[in-house]
Amino acid sequence: MATINNTNNSSASQSLHALTGESEGGTPGVGAIDFSKADGLVPAIIQDADTRQVLMLGYMNAEAYEKTAAEGRVTFYSRSRQCLWTKGETSGNYLNVVSIKIDCDADTLLIRVHPEGPVCHTGTDTCWGETNEAAETANPLLFLSELQDFIEKRKAEMPEGSYTTSLFRDGLNRMAQKVGEEALELVIEACNGTDERMIYEGSDMLYHLIVLLTSKGLRIEQMAAELQERHAPGWKKH
Repeated sequence: MATINNTNNSSASQSLHALTGESEGGTPGVGAIDFSKADGLVPAIIQDADTRQVLMLGYMNAEAYEKTAAEGRVTFYSRSRQCLWTKGETSGNYLNVVSIKIDCDADTLLIRVHPEGPVCHTGTDTCWGETNEAAETANPLLFLSELQDFIEKRKAEMPEGSYTTSLFRDGLNRMAQKVGEEALELVIEACNGTDERMIYEGSDMLYHLIVLLTSKGLRIEQMAAELQERHAPGWKKH
């Protein structure tokens, strides 16, 4: 599955920047998508980047896709009007792109967004009449997967001026050392600091741990699965 992240002014980009000192970048290539199977169109599933709630389904041709990627707002192709339309151009309820994923057959898109207001033309949060949980009450643990997706993209592209790039270039030993350094700072704050500083240093440690996992080809979800397994009845230490 191919993953493409797009630069925008959404809270996801701001959160990534706060943790890594970087912002998302990269322009998707329309050639990666197979538009030949449905008269030049592909379905685009729209999902809230924070809550993971599916919001709507639309269709894109190559022009709509390129416009979406370039502007950071979702643009569809209207099959009834046979023209492009940017979601929110009339209502103001834009869909700000966080990331675009292409499925294994390269003929379906999963676009994660930050919606500005209700998504459905009827005024509901989704086109199925469901309530989309507010971003501020969504489970923030979901962001860890998004953060690692971003770090993996940094590893693949290695852009200049990126702190994450510098860590990968410094090598495994330096990455492991940084985890240890941040863990020590966390312990110091836990024993002699404030709760706020403890959270801050713990976040630094977690970020560097995810970088280390990425360098080893591992995922943060694997650590969560290990803890989940340990929680099961009858689990015994290896």
